Amino acid sequence: MFVIEKTLEIQAPAALVWEVITDLGKYPQWNPFLVECRTSFKPGDPIDLQVKLVGKPQPQREWVLEYVEGKRFAYRMKPVPGTLSSFRSHDVEALGPERTRYRSYFHLQGWLHHVVVALLGSRLQTGFAGMTAGIQQRAEALWKQRKA
Repeated sequence: MFVIEKTLEIQAPAALVWEVITDLGKYPQWNPFLVECRTSFKPGDPIDLQVKLVGKPQPQREWVLEYVEGKRFAYRMKPVPGTLSSFRSHDVEALGPERTRYRSYFHLQGWLHHVVVALLGSRLQTGFAGMTAGIQQRAEALWKQRKA
């Protein structure tokens, strides 16, 4: 299994962090990895992504697994049993009125994951790191604006 996991504290309310994660239309403004994202957020529905790994963004369709308003958004690729599967989640937890714990989690598994990691592992690491940092920067900047 290949895992990318990052947990950090964001100096903004949990509701604002959640707003950043779910305001899909604003992704091009701050997200260097997923430059476009469309979904209903309803479990079982598709999530259509434009992922920037190499050069021009590439389309990718995944499926919503779980959506808990203000807390968790999780999705995965359509698994090829035993061959390759993925799981991605965003978790938000209030630590106080102006502090939030954000957890970004991704994993690939199945025998084919070794090939994907060999070809794209460092780019996936960079992409998820950029997205996580982008969520933090966007939420903290919005919070400063709204407090002013």
